[in-house]
Amino acid sequence: MRPRYRLAPLWGAVLSLPAGFAAAADNASPSAVSPVVVVGVTPLGAGVDADKVAAPVQTATGEDIDRSHALDLSAFMIRKLRGVYVNDIQNNPLQPDLNYRGFTASPLLGTAQGLSVFVDGVRLNQPFGEVVSWDLIPRQAIADMALVPGSNPLFGLNALGGAISIRTKDGRRDPGGMVQLSYGSYNRRLAEAEIGGASGAFDWYATGSAFKDKGWRDASPSNATQGFAKLGWTGDHTRLTLSGAYANTDLTGNGLQEQRFLSRDRASVYTKPDVTHNLSRLVNLTFDHDAGGGLVLSGNLYFREIHTRTLNGDINDDSLTESVYQPNAAERAALAAAGYAGFPVSGENAANTPFPSYRCIANALLNSEPNEKCNGLLNRTGARQREGGVAVQAAWRGTLAGRDNMFVAGGGYRESRAHFLQSSQFGYLTADRGVIGVTGPGAFADGTQDSENAFDARVDLSGRTRSFGAYAADILQLTPVLSATLSARYDVDHVRDRDAITPGGGPGSLDGSPRFSRLNPALGLTWKASASLTAYANLSQGGRAPSVIELGCADPANPCRLPNAMAGDPPLKQVRTRTAELGARGALSGVHWTISAFRADNRDDILFVADDTAGYGYFKNFGRTRREGVELGLEGRHGPVSASLNYTYLRANYRTAETVGGAGNSTNDIGPGFAGNIQIAPGDRIPLIPEHLFKAQVDWDVTSALALSADMVAQSGVYARGNENNAHQPDGVYYLGAGKTKGYAVFNLGADYRPTKTVKLFVQVTNVFDARYETAAQLRATGFTDTGAFIARPFSGPIVGGERPVRSATFYAPGAPRMIWAGVRYQFGR
Repeated sequence: MRPRYRLAPLWGAVLSLPAGFAAAADNASPSAVSPVVVVGVTPLGAGVDADKVAAPVQTATGEDIDRSHALDLSAFMIRKLRGVYVNDIQNNPLQPDLNYRGFTASPLLGTAQGLSVFVDGVRLNQPFGEVVSWDLIPRQAIADMALVPGSNPLFGLNALGGAISIRTKDGRRDPGGMVQLSYGSYNRRLAEAEIGGASGAFDWYATGSAFKDKGWRDASPSNATQGFAKLGWTGDHTRLTLSGAYANTDLTGNGLQEQRFLSRDRASVYTKPDVTHNLSRLVNLTFDHDAGGGLVLSGNLYFREIHTRTLNGDINDDSLTESVYQPNAAERAALAAAGYAGFPVSGENAANTPFPSYRCIANALLNSEPNEKCNGLLNRTGARQREGGVAVQAAWRGTLAGRDNMFVAGGGYRESRAHFLQSSQFGYLTADRGVIGVTGPGAFADGTQDSENAFDARVDLSGRTRSFGAYAADILQLTPVLSATLSARYDVDHVRDRDAITPGGGPGSLDGSPRFSRLNPALGLTWKASASLTAYANLSQGGRAPSVIELGCADPANPCRLPNAMAGDPPLKQVRTRTAELGARGALSGVHWTISAFRADNRDDILFVADDTAGYGYFKNFGRTRREGVELGLEGRHGPVSASLNYTYLRANYRTAETVGGAGNSTNDIGPGFAGNIQIAPGDRIPLIPEHLFKAQVDWDVTSALALSADMVAQSGVYARGNENNAHQPDGVYYLGAGKTKGYAVFNLGADYRPTKTVKLFVQVTNVFDARYETAAQLRATGFTDTGAFIARPFSGPIVGGERPVRSATFYAPGAPRMIWAGVRYQFGR
C-alpha cells in the first residue's frame, strides 16, 4: 500500500507548482526520501532537492484522492491534510469555505481571501473578489497536488497563508482509461470517465463527469458537469501541452439556519432560494525547453472566461424594525393613479433613505399579494469575467564558488475584465419561507431592472485589472549540511472601475483607478543534521491588493450593507503578511514525524467596520491580526497497516482595537434588541477559527483484493461572526444562543474490493455515528417566533431613534448527517 502524502519523484520537477521555497518531505515514506526527490518551487516549476526547502509541504496524488472517495479536492483536504478545516457557510458540498492556518479560500464575495489556488500554473482566484470556486476544478483530472504553507512571495498575490498547487494528468504518464458510477444518500449520483494514451511524440488525455444531488437539506438540489482535455507533444528537449477545461454548475447553498429551527429539523432552511450558477471555460498552453548547460526555460499562455449568476431569497430586515403603514382607501386610489409614485430617485441610497414601506405596500395591494409588508427580498447578481495571461521563467542549475547553486528568474502579466450587476426586488415570504418577488408596471420578468421594486442595492460596475509580477530566487549550498534560499517578488496591480449608475467619481460612485505595488522578500535556511533529521527556519512576506468588492465599499461617507450594496471608492492599502516558521522533520524507527511552530502577522488588515447608521458599514484598513500555532504530524506503517496522526494548535486574535457592528450582540452600545456597535480589544479571538484540530487515519490492506480505511476529524468550537469581542451572552429574551459552536468529532469509513484487476467495488460512509455538529455560526436578527411564524409586528419593546427592538439569535452552519454511497469502477489499459 502506498504512503499517503509523499513527495513527487524526479518527474515532479516539471510540475506547474506555484510555490515559494516552502515544500518539504514531511509525511514521506522511506521509498520517497532519496536523492532524486524534488519539489517544484515556482509557478512554472523548478525542481529543488526536498532537503533544501524550509517549510512543511503536504502532498497527495490523484490515487490518494480516489482512495478517499472524496467528492472533490476540498473534501479530501478537509479530511486528510494537517491544519485544514471547513466553515460550511453555504452548506453545499461543492461550495465550502476552506481554511488553512486561519486563512481562507472561499467562493463567497466579500470573504477575505488568504490562499491562492493554481492548476498547471494558472491562478484560479477569480479577478472579481479573488474568490475560489471549487466546483470548477475537475477532481478526476488531478495527477497530484501540494499544499504549501506560509507567505512566500513567489506564490504571488493573496497567498498570505499558503498556496494550493495542482498538476493535471496527461496521456504519457497516465495511460489507459476508466469508467466509474456511484450512487448514495439523498439521491447523490456521480458518473466519471477518463482516457489517455500516447503515440510517438504525441499524447492525449480527457476526462468528464456529471454530478447530481438532491441535497440533505430541504430544497437543496445541485448539478455539476465538468470536462477536461489535454494534448501534448514531446521532442528531444522540448515539451508542449495544450489543455482545456469546462464546467457548468447549478448549486443550491441554503446557508446558515437559526438555532430554534435546527433543534426541530436539521434539514430545514431559513429562507430560500439560494442558487449559484457558474459557467467556466479555460484554455492553457505550456512549454518546457532544456536549453543545455543546466538552463531550463518554461512558460505558459492562458485565457479563461467565467459567467456567474446568483439568486438569493432573504428576509427584509428593515421590516422587523419599522412601524407598519396602512394606507386608507383614498391613499390606495392615489397611489394607483400615480402608478406607484414615490420610488427612489437619483442620489438616494441605503444610508440616507428610509426603507420605503409604503411603496411596497402599494405594490402589494395593487397586485393582490397576500402579505402587504414586503417582508422578503430577492437579491440577484450577475458577473462576467474574462482573463488572459502569459508567464516565462528561466532556471539555471550549476556551481557558484565551487558549491551547488540554483538560480531562478521569471515574470508574468495578466489582464482581466469584469462586469458585475446587482439588484434587489421586494417580495414576501411564503408559508415554507420561500420568497416571491412582487411586480409592478414596467417590471421585467426576473425583476433585475424593475425600477419600482429595485432600490438602493443596484450595482452596475465594469472593471479592468492589469497585473505584472517579476521574481527571482537563489538556492545556495553554503556548507555540505547547510543551504540558504533568498527570494523576492515585485508586483504591480492597476485596477480601473467604472460605475454605470453613478459615473464620474462623485459621492456614492464606484469609479476609481487605484494602483498597488510592493516588493516582498523571503529568506530560508535548512540544516541537514543527519540522514534522518532536517531542521529549517524561514522568514517571508506576502501581500494582497484589496478586492473590487472591498474597494466598492470603502467610503465612510457612503456606507453600505453587505452583501447587497456597494458605494464609494477611496483606495485601501494592501494587506501585508509576515510569516516566521521554525521546524524539523525526520524518521525514528520507521515512524516519520514533523513538528513546526509558525506565526503570521497581518498588517493593514481589512475589516468591515460599523457606521453610525444601524446595519451599515464599510471596509477599512484597521491594523493587525495574528495567527500562530504549532503543528505535529506522525506517520508509520507496520505490515499491511499504515496510520497517521496530525494535530494543530492555532491561536488567531486581533492585535488592534476597533469598533465594529454589533447587531445581534448582547454587549452592543445602544441596548437590548438594537443594532449598536461593539468594541474589539487586542487579544480577542477572531471568529470561525478553531483553537485545536486533530486528525487520525488508518488504512488496512486486508488482502491483495480488499482494503479498509477509517479516518477521524475533530476540532474545538469557534466564536460566531458578530461576536468579535467574544463577550456575547444570551438572555433568552432579546438574544438567543451562545454566540459560538461546540467542538465535535466526525468518523468516516471506507472499503475497496477488487474482484479482478480491472474492476473495483467501493463503499464510503461519512459521519458514521451521525453526529450533530456545526462548522460555523453568526449572530443576526431573527424574523420568526418560537412557533416558526413570521413576526408580523416588531418585537415588543421601547422605540429608539424611530426603530423598535428585534430579537436576535445564533445562526449555525449544520454539519452533514451520516451519508453512504457506493460505486463500481472499470479500468482498462493500465
